[in-house]
Amino acid sequence: MDLLELRSQIDQIDSQIVKLYEERMEISSQVADYKISTGKKVFDKAREQEKIKSVKALAHNDFNRTGIEELFEQIMSMSRKLQYQKLSEEGAIGKLPFMKVDELDIKGARVAYQGAEGAYSEAATKKFFGDDINAFHVDTFRDAMIAIEEGSADFGVLPIENSTAGIVSEIYDLLTEYENYIVGEQIIKIEHCLIGRPGATIDDIKTVFSHPQSLMQSARFLDNHASWKQVSLKNNAFAVQKIAAEDDNSQAAIASENAAKYYGMNILEKGINQSDSNSTRFIIVTNQKIFTKDAGKVSIALEIPHEAGSLYHIMSHFIYNNLNMTKIESRPIEDRNWEYRFFIDFDGNLSEPAVKNALRGLREEARSMKILGNY
Repeated sequence: MDLLELRSQIDQIDSQIVKLYEERMEISSQVADYKISTGKKVFDKAREQEKIKSVKALAHNDFNRTGIEELFEQIMSMSRKLQYQKLSEEGAIGKLPFMKVDELDIKGARVAYQGAEGAYSEAATKKFFGDDINAFHVDTFRDAMIAIEEGSADFGVLPIENSTAGIVSEIYDLLTEYENYIVGEQIIKIEHCLIGRPGATIDDIKTVFSHPQSLMQSARFLDNHASWKQVSLKNNAFAVQKIAAEDDNSQAAIASENAAKYYGMNILEKGINQSDSNSTRFIIVTNQKIFTKDAGKVSIALEIPHEAGSLYHIMSHFIYNNLNMTKIESRPIEDRNWEYRFFIDFDGNLSEPAVKNALRGLREEARSMKILGNY
């Protein structure tokens, strides 16, 4: 046989595969009708495993058995997604436990941020809420989450990601620990300054204080002053507060220009972070399950089975529903070695059918899922 004839035979087989696939999906649609009428769940893991085992046994060698397993995993995945879509169209998915609002009610709101006056968190707070706001600072990120959950604060402002240093991993962990939800975000451009006491010069400096990420972001500058001792603190503004309180011209801080002005300190050098495009993304968090009508980003946390192909199948829900996934991060799950929780951002609004459909499928197939917010 020549190549053209072989390809012709493949084309004929492919047309049969397409015909049989469409017949199978039509029956899957009828299965969805049955499940709608009976309230039966779409995903039946035991049934699918049994089916995979039986079709693999029909193949004649190991290579084909592996291929058949992958093929039928995909076929059954598409069948599930068709059923989820039909459930959504029939209104059988139900409402998500989030309430849509026209806009956030920030009038008279109490807002907590981590750090001190002059911190980047304070700048993010003022940029999002305005200057006329009842804002107060707390010592730690956890303190902010507790204040929101207990109701002493209506909103919290927390840094979640820096464009050069990456994610603030503690915030991701706290979002799964507390029943608080993201309702907004604010991006602040970061320009670190070397700050000293009035009268101090760069030649006087022996020790520099700042947040670990700020020290890292200023590494190129600090490498030129290798004799300086670097000391990490919880917050940049705390570092300025410390040198302001102590009569020692050998101490300096890395923080914002605003922090220097607030504490009456001198700027010894501006723009010492190596990236001109350095920015930090802050999230706005509340204890209410709400989202605004114009929200365009959904954040979720997922735990998936620790087995081959789990993440691959989870990702397919975004593809099938034509949802643009913009970010994925992983964090180790405490007390479960080598297992991870995934944090995913994707475009969409909780009121959209495609988003509801994807979330229904994700919830059924993941070990656990939490909607972190829509904003």
